[in-house]
Amino acid sequence: MNETIPCFLGIDVAKAKLDCALLVVDGPKRKYLSKTVPNTPEGYAALIDWLARKGATAAPVCLEATGVYWEDAALALTEAGYTVAVVNPALIAAHARSLGLRTKTDTVDARAIADFCREKRPPAWTPPSASHRALRALVLRRQALVGMQAQEKNRLETTRDPEARVSVEIHLAWLSDEVKRVEQAIAKTIDDDPDLRGKRDLLDSIPGLGACSIATWLAYCADPGRFHSARQVAAFAGINPQHHESGSSVRGKPRLSKIGHAFLRRALYMPAVVALYKTEWGRRFRERLAANGKPPKLIIGAMMRKLVYVAFGVLKSGKPFDPALHGA
Repeated sequence: MNETIPCFLGIDVAKAKLDCALLVVDGPKRKYLSKTVPNTPEGYAALIDWLARKGATAAPVCLEATGVYWEDAALALTEAGYTVAVVNPALIAAHARSLGLRTKTDTVDARAIADFCREKRPPAWTPPSASHRALRALVLRRQALVGMQAQEKNRLETTRDPEARVSVEIHLAWLSDEVKRVEQAIAKTIDDDPDLRGKRDLLDSIPGLGACSIATWLAYCADPGRFHSARQVAAFAGINPQHHESGSSVRGKPRLSKIGHAFLRRALYMPAVVALYKTEWGRRFRERLAANGKPPKLIIGAMMRKLVYVAFGVLKSGKPFDPALHGA
C-alpha cells in the first residue's frame, strides 16, 4: 500500500483479543482490512508487523477505553511510534448510530471506531508514567478488596451455620489486613515519586478530600497532558450535568450524565458529602444552593463537580486551596 494514502486503524478491545479494522481512504474509495490478534504482547507484535506490511506505519490508531484491557495495547502501539487515541465507548456507540449501523459484531464495531478516527481525529493519548500505572493498579486492587469486604459482611449477616460463619470471619480478617497493606503500598508509591507526592500535598489542602479519594484522583486524573480543562475531567467522571429539553413543553430536571468512569464518580461522592456537611466552605455552598430551591441530590452532584474544578485548579496553579476564593 502506498504510505501517502490516508488510513486509520480502529480497534475493538476485548479481554482475550483485539479486532482491528484498517480503513484505507483512496480518494472517494474506501475499504476496510480486518485483522484479529490476541490481546497479548505477541498479539501486539503481530499487529505492528501486519501494519508495516500494509504500509500503514503512520496510521492514527483509535480504541475504546474498555475496562483495563486496552492499556497494554495502547502502550505497545505508542512505543512503536503510532499516535494512539483512547475514546469513551459512549462516543463510539453514538457514532455507530449516526452511521445507521444495524448490526453489532466485533468486526463492525472496529470499523465504526476506524471511521470515528477518520472523522473526529480525537486527541492523542499520553501514556502515564510507571509510577502512575503502579498507583492505578493498587487503587483498583483496593477497590476490589473493599468490594469483597462488603460482600462478606452481607454474607455474615445471613449465615447461621457456625463453621460457615468462622470461614467468613477469617476471610474478613484477611481482607482487613490486605486492605491496610495495599493502602500502605499506595502511600509508598506516592511518597517515592516527587511528582505524585507534590500533587498529593496540594490535593490534601482541599477540605473534604481524604487519602483514598486523593489516591483515586492521582491514579486517574493527574497524568500530565491527559486533561486540558476541569470540564473534561467532569465529563470523564460522568458528573457533568445532562439536560433534557425539547420545544416549549419538555423541561426535564438536570441530572448527572453518568456517562463516564463510575469508579471515579463513586470516589467523589463521600468527599462531596463531607465537604457539604463538615466544612465551612461546603456548608456555605450548600446553603446558597438550598436557598435557590435546589434539592439535596442536585446539591451533592454540584459539589462533586465543584471538587473536580477546585482540584484541577489547585494542581494547575501549583498553589494550595485558598478558602477566600470559594466563599469560605
